[in-house]
Amino acid sequence: MNLSTKISQFPRVRKTVVKRLEKLGIKTTADLLFYFPTRYDDFRQIVKVKDLCEGAAVTVKVRVEFISNKHGWRSHKTVTEALVSDETESLRVVWFNQPYLAKSIKSGEWLYLSGKVKSDMLGAQLVSPIYEKVANGINASTACLAPIYPLTSGLTQKQVRFLMKQALEIAPAVTDWLPSEIMEKLDLTPLPDALAGIHFPKDEIERDNAIKRLKFGELFLLQLRSSLARAKKLKQKAPKIKFQEQAIKDFVNGLPFVLTASQKKSAWEILQDLEKPHPMNRLLSGEVGSGKTVVAAMAAYDTASNNFQTVILVPTEILASQHYASFKKLLPKNKIALLTNSQFRISDFIFQNTTKASQRREVIKKIKDGDREIIIGTHALLSDKIKFKNLGLIVVDEQHRFGVEQRRTLKEKVAVACPDASVGMLDFQTSRRDVGTIKSAHFLSMTATPIPRSLALLIYGDLDLSAITELPLGRKPVLTRYVSADNRQKAYDFIRAQIKKGRQAFVVCPLIEAASFVIPAKAGIQSPGSIDDSLDPRFYGDDTVIGTTNTNDKKSVLSEYEKLSKKIFPDLRVDYLHGRLKGAEKENIMNKFKTKEIDILVSTSVVEVGVDMPNASVMMIEGAERFGMAQLHQFRGRVGRAEHQSYCFLFSTDESNSEDINNRLKYFEKHNDGFKLAEYDLERRGPGAVYGIEQSGHVDLKLATLGDRDIIKSARDWAGKVVENLADYPTVATKIKDFNTKIHWE
Repeated sequence: MNLSTKISQFPRVRKTVVKRLEKLGIKTTADLLFYFPTRYDDFRQIVKVKDLCEGAAVTVKVRVEFISNKHGWRSHKTVTEALVSDETESLRVVWFNQPYLAKSIKSGEWLYLSGKVKSDMLGAQLVSPIYEKVANGINASTACLAPIYPLTSGLTQKQVRFLMKQALEIAPAVTDWLPSEIMEKLDLTPLPDALAGIHFPKDEIERDNAIKRLKFGELFLLQLRSSLARAKKLKQKAPKIKFQEQAIKDFVNGLPFVLTASQKKSAWEILQDLEKPHPMNRLLSGEVGSGKTVVAAMAAYDTASNNFQTVILVPTEILASQHYASFKKLLPKNKIALLTNSQFRISDFIFQNTTKASQRREVIKKIKDGDREIIIGTHALLSDKIKFKNLGLIVVDEQHRFGVEQRRTLKEKVAVACPDASVGMLDFQTSRRDVGTIKSAHFLSMTATPIPRSLALLIYGDLDLSAITELPLGRKPVLTRYVSADNRQKAYDFIRAQIKKGRQAFVVCPLIEAASFVIPAKAGIQSPGSIDDSLDPRFYGDDTVIGTTNTNDKKSVLSEYEKLSKKIFPDLRVDYLHGRLKGAEKENIMNKFKTKEIDILVSTSVVEVGVDMPNASVMMIEGAERFGMAQLHQFRGRVGRAEHQSYCFLFSTDESNSEDINNRLKYFEKHNDGFKLAEYDLERRGPGAVYGIEQSGHVDLKLATLGDRDIIKSARDWAGKVVENLADYPTVATKIKDFNTKIHWE
């Protein structure tokens, strides 16, 4: 047996067990050894039968007096009954629907039985305990710290433990790839011992030491990958975008508001990066409404002043249109283009042809010729037809909303031809130019989902981080209320009062209509119906499954629009918005809302990202339990963008009224700080669900968590040292080579 031995080749393993293990991704010895328990049952204390107490988890060492099967009188299930005893007393034992036990266990045999004690009128008994024969001399499930593994239907803990014992026979031959100096400095358990210690620990100390070693291995690999990505970036060439001091000063002085301290700091970090000869790879995070767009505009202006193009990629057409309008206002003298599936615009230019096809061709030509300095668009920019003349900066807004393939396509466009650089430095061929050599464009990713430092160190170690931590002056915190169904009419009355004051309101629903097709919660996408339905389905990657759901009790845009416009607010101007509307329709509705021709806008999550409507003061969220914290925070950020006091009302359609949902929505009600909400969400759902990390190609951590801050820091420090002299660590180099997780290139 070796690490590549298939489970089907193990002795005494049934085909059904092999198939069930394959469902868990376990096909080989290596898969099995690195399939870790999530907890342990402590059956180490061997108790005399006379000392058993109801409810206690115990192990008894007993002799079988008799054992037999009988059928239950109310059902056809087999009941196996046994009488066992030790030197102190007898004990009844019952197993259900396991008739083979009466043949495998013989009278007179000695057993270890582990389980919880139950009592009835006849006294103490053990119901469906785990058993092992004393004569075998092996304790995998009884009289020990028994590992508990995640299982699939039909698979038992005993089956997994039986196979794990066999797999551990080759553990001593497993090579420990960690350098000996790290092992000694950190006092880490050797890998073979750690594998034995996590599956069948003698005590808590051995278990904890094993977990520490395995956690460090996971985190060290992640940090090595990040350190290597950083080192590779430093070897790549990028256009040096010289800081245009006077131009930037004029830009800042011309703004109708004062930049916050963190906006200035973030902008300066970005402008400094642009001057470097290697590509910037920076993540800009900031609260909803904190002013990331103006920072991006400053970077684009500096890039344009150096005669390079900037591309700004956004996930929705609505946000693309809004960015186009914002950039035209912020940079009126610059040449800006908008390109989405349905919109083609060029600032300071009037189309001679009226057909959409000709307008699109005109926009594409001007981008290719370098006539447009700033290009704003959606996934339409990823088309093979789009070519850039001198791309210097790419900005991606809400980068985690894009699937792996879309981000890879974008990566293949971030290079520009340059006559002097060395082609040999490249690890991708991308420029879409046939001459010259290739320089990688600078890359700035933006997100309004706050990223705690612990996650940033763990997942985004290859990025430089900038954070806008404060809101513009004069903004009032949005008041949030989790409203019971009994108080729904009061919420409607409050909305009417706000509209009488000249304000406007959003009503967000998780679905378009009762029979909506939805994308199930997967790869960071929220629960069914809560996705931004204006996104092209391709954005979710090849592994996304489209399906249906029973939505009879779920709030939908069309049904709410009917109710609100005809029954609740017949005298007010109510309209609706969702991603299936044509681009021109969506734009028309948003313009009408912005010019106050609509009082209440009923919408799906299409308004989640970046929509700026300063006059709106109420956000009403239906089916709030179906959205994650980050999404709720984004919705709330659509209001409170001016001097008016704003409000957010949460309604739940969950009939079970579960404690988890109530706790989550009440926590959201009390906290406006996006970082606190992110930490809370991370603890509950993990980074994959919150940030879409599965879509970014990250390894799924089996043991390590964001709470392992000391181990994360230690792994990061050691990774930096090892990467500097990787040739001196051949086992590490081999491990990295085998590490088939894709690089997080953002």
